Amino acid sequence: MWNFFTKKNNVKDSNQLIDMNNIPKHIGIIMDGNGRWAKEKKLPRSMGHKAGVETIREIVKECNRIGVKYLTLYAFSTENWKRPTEEVNALMKLLVEYLSKEIDELHRNNVIVNSIGDINKLPQICIDKLNGAYNKTKNNDGLILNLALNYGGRDEILRGMKLLYKDVQRGKIKIENIDENIFSRYLYTNGIPDPDLIIRPSGEQRLSNFLIWQCAYSEFWYSNIKWPDFKIKHLHKAIYDYQNRDRRFGGVKSEQ
Repeated sequence: MWNFFTKKNNVKDSNQLIDMNNIPKHIGIIMDGNGRWAKEKKLPRSMGHKAGVETIREIVKECNRIGVKYLTLYAFSTENWKRPTEEVNALMKLLVEYLSKEIDELHRNNVIVNSIGDINKLPQICIDKLNGAYNKTKNNDGLILNLALNYGGRDEILRGMKLLYKDVQRGKIKIENIDENIFSRYLYTNGIPDPDLIIRPSGEQRLSNFLIWQCAYSEFWYSNIKWPDFKIKHLHKAIYDYQNRDRRFGGVKSEQ
């Protein structure tokens, strides 16, 4: 059995093990561990988030290269407003810096920059940068990078229910016709396939309110590696494990 975590392992080696004909169409990542990474190094938490941005650059490029169609990154949750004001401000500043510095390269590499969540509650400069990034890249046809910002799964479902209720009141939809497909149209992820694979580094093993409707049949991959230390070889390992699982979606695998 190949050990992905030996010193001998490198990106070329791990890349050779994944089946390029079975790449997950949609990968979601809960980017966790920035603060603990910084604490271990006796650095401010903001430095952990800054290091995490470097990981984003690597992973976005690699997902685009290997043919992942959708990459959803959990960047800022509806609960993250509870964090100290200084840390929240640092995160918003990093978002602006990332979009400012990376948008041209993302555009050159055919990436579409999208966002999910109630971004209207973000600082105006963040909203402007997100809208500008989307407008610049919306006609591309490569990787769709979804930044989940001020996003929460429960909030998304409640919002969707309210929007659907309004359309029922207006007579646009009959209650008896409502099914999972119709309800999904009222979510932030309308038009986006459910994630095939959810990756969470840092040792935690929970969803933390991330895509809770969409993850019904996602495969999960956990690691003790904190997000700033998450490398391309770890992405390959997660995909390799995904490719070697038996996905039945509630059914029974037919006997050969």
